Amino acid sequence: MNLGFIGTGNIVTDVITGICNSKISHNKIIISPRNKKKAQYLKKKFKKIIIAKDNQAVIAKSDWIFLGVLPKVGESILPKLNFKKKQTVISFMSTTNYPKLKKLIKKKIIIIRAIPMPPIRLGKGPVAIFPPNKKVKSFFDKIGTTIEIKNEKLSKNFWAISGTMASFYELLAVLSNWLTRKKTNKSDAQKYVTLLYSALAELALLNSKKPLKNLVNEQTPGGLNWQGVNELRKSGYYRLLEKSLRKIYKRL
Repeated sequence: MNLGFIGTGNIVTDVITGICNSKISHNKIIISPRNKKKAQYLKKKFKKIIIAKDNQAVIAKSDWIFLGVLPKVGESILPKLNFKKKQTVISFMSTTNYPKLKKLIKKKIIIIRAIPMPPIRLGKGPVAIFPPNKKVKSFFDKIGTTIEIKNEKLSKNFWAISGTMASFYELLAVLSNWLTRKKTNKSDAQKYVTLLYSALAELALLNSKKPLKNLVNEQTPGGLNWQGVNELRKSGYYRLLEKSLRKIYKRL
């Protein structure tokens, strides 16, 4: 099977890296030349990469086509492209919904919307897909954990949550910088903060079948964590987070 990628930005680079480091069976990966620097980087790093002359060439040589361009770009180029019967198109375009994709592509082929995140390069993290598809689920399960969503309205919620990634990294940066200002070595500060939150996320995952609120409530009353979470609650920190989510959702 040949895999084609239209767009060679960050998330496409992450997905391709995950594929090439996995046990996914594929012949070639054909990528568009849109981002020359990243395209050349991928070609040098992985043996099965071919840089196509243009987007139509990607489609001509591929069985599955992944759309990793910005929505405005995708909505501009898709009507000009000619897809083949029996192809599968997997879109990473955030604000271009399923009905719109069908109109843009103009062919009765399998179309899937997917939400890969940067940890996919490590073979980790969730990948929400709509509509459910066994083959696509099996594919993403080899480089992450697939979550099938039954209707697109629900999938919008997952797209909104995916928009909080940078906020999480900003939190790590704030904590790390605080330690650095307190005369901690920068490398030690970043190592401590990232290891701490990585371990906390792993613990939360192990307890994911139980309410996450339990992990909050088990903090000792009057303790440091009890103080920290209550001060943030009073400041409206979590209300602002929900407000941000509502705005991201509205944009979708």
